Amino acid sequence: MSAPVVVVGAGIAGVACARELVAAGVPTRLLDRGYRIGGRLAAKRVDDRSVDLGASYFTVSEPAFDDVVQGWAARGLARAWTDHFTVLSGRPGDPEASRLSTGPVRWSAPGTLRGLVEDLATGLPLERASVAEVTRHDHGLAVDGEPAAAVVLAMPDGQARTLLTGPGHDDVHDRLTRPWEPVLALVARWPSVLWGDLGLGSPFEGAFVNDDDVLSFVADDGRRRGDAAPVLVAHSTPEFAAQHLVDPDAACPPMVAALRARFDLPDPEAAFTKRWSMARPTGHRHDPFLLTDPAHGAPLGVCGDGWGDPPRVQTAWLSGHQLGRALVERLVERLVERPA
Repeated sequence: MSAPVVVVGAGIAGVACARELVAAGVPTRLLDRGYRIGGRLAAKRVDDRSVDLGASYFTVSEPAFDDVVQGWAARGLARAWTDHFTVLSGRPGDPEASRLSTGPVRWSAPGTLRGLVEDLATGLPLERASVAEVTRHDHGLAVDGEPAAAVVLAMPDGQARTLLTGPGHDDVHDRLTRPWEPVLALVARWPSVLWGDLGLGSPFEGAFVNDDDVLSFVADDGRRRGDAAPVLVAHSTPEFAAQHLVDPDAACPPMVAALRARFDLPDPEAAFTKRWSMARPTGHRHDPFLLTDPAHGAPLGVCGDGWGDPPRVQTAWLSGHQLGRALVERLVERLVERPA
């Protein structure tokens, strides 16, 4: 191969894809514009402690992903968190509005979920770069003018469409139509844990919030991380987030007010919000990834949690992992078919 495969986006899908390519000996470049990799498995340091701001947890049901998770667990990078959450319904203060719901084991990470992506990226050819365009010419691909044997866009549909400029991308544009919804994440810290068990006889871990105009999910970040820090992380409803995308800081007071009302809390010592314009995909898509037909020349792939159902951390890893394997097979086929 005279040019590398270029993977754009170092979230868990892009990193999983790059790992498969590198393991097969394929020359690869992994590009990400962020100061830290991880995509929506993001975290921020608050008072010398990191807080998960993106995905709240992950679940495991696929054997291939379970092998990765067990490796993390054996090294203390991931921990089984809880199999039950609270469900909050009705109006705040209603004693009948809370109940426990049992489900699959939710996994978290003592060192943040982003740290798991950084672990997966160990040894990969990672470059910090902001990509402007992916172009197609003479059956080849180029990333910002640099030739590529193949290109992978590990990102939401809307972001991928923006990068695909010039002719030759119509077939891909037509498939990148899945809508995404926004979410705001609120981090709030108190001097001590003040929310107890909500009268349910079990320590509060997290809650799905129903019938609320502002909140959709709340996690006890101290119990999630295992250090008992008095920090709650709340996610907004998509409708509330859409009203505050231009000025997410203005959403902090109403989100704090909604959180205080739900848990009967005083004002926190500190609070801030994080905007996710494309937080999660809506609708359904069963294809695990997109990979262009061989007739279109150099392969172009798209992967992430927008491919496959449902949109979870495991889905994103599987999408990148499977696309990486498919690309290796495609590139090997092209080398075999190339005339001497």
